[in-house]
Amino acid sequence: MKLIALILGLILERLATELLHLRELRWFDRYFDFAISRLLTLPSWLLYPGVIGALLVPVIPVLWASLYLAAAFTPLEWPQIMTAVLWTLPYVLFTVLILFFSLGPRDLGSEVDEYCSAVEAGDAEQSERVLTELCEVEHAGASEIEAVEEAIFVQATNRIFGVVFWFIALGPVGAWLFRASDLFRRRVSFRFNRDPAGLDATVAAIDNVHGILVWVPARLAILGYALSGSFDDAMNCWRSYELKSDLPFHRSNDEVVACVGKAAMTGFLEESPNSVAAARNAMRLVHRTIFIWLTVIGLMTIFGWAV
Repeated sequence: MKLIALILGLILERLATELLHLRELRWFDRYFDFAISRLLTLPSWLLYPGVIGALLVPVIPVLWASLYLAAAFTPLEWPQIMTAVLWTLPYVLFTVLILFFSLGPRDLGSEVDEYCSAVEAGDAEQSERVLTELCEVEHAGASEIEAVEEAIFVQATNRIFGVVFWFIALGPVGAWLFRASDLFRRRVSFRFNRDPAGLDATVAAIDNVHGILVWVPARLAILGYALSGSFDDAMNCWRSYELKSDLPFHRSNDEVVACVGKAAMTGFLEESPNSVAAARNAMRLVHRTIFIWLTVIGLMTIFGWAV
């Protein structure tokens, strides 16, 4: 059932382009601003419990709805096939809806296409705007090719692979929990970039909690990049990074994903690399990895490990 809901959710994301603006969830900003203001008043030893509590509040309605739908449609005395359909359909539709809002906030493929079109049209202002959105910060100090490659791999983890992993682990509750964590991280980063005064500890706490949620899906995404790209280069890069990195395990996610993703693209390199080719090749690697994930999830479903 999870596999069916996941495939439907991914298809809906690609087809319902006119509804994608609804996933930006701007109305959540007020809640997160309120949560941040409360966190700023807490002593340091209560900061992490406060962050976790703030993340769980928007998850409670999804948890309640999931439990209700799972319990409300218990089979009665219907024919077996009809019972199975009626039992699972409301829950599947609810799950697809939650997945649609959890994947994002913007469709990564569409955003990459928008960037490539702007570069090819010579619209420097538009391409810079889209690249800044992908990077979430100004990319000063990095070449545009490196910036767009790294941003795509990092965003794929936050927008797609993290959501899929936690959906398989905990169902729609897990997918929505991860999305809430990412939205919280984005909001506090936005606030910090505008006015960093007093936010250092709060930003660190929210980033650390999100980093813990990202750690496993980031490593599984790395394995997918290695399998769908240059395996030897990707694995050598991963080993080299882990030997040299002195960051805590949950703070290295973005760097290791970007490093290994770029290494896995070795076979895609062109004689005259440019940012458009880099963006499309990175997105191609992401699509291949999504296919590998779906294949593995399908096998898990067959053996009853993901239902």
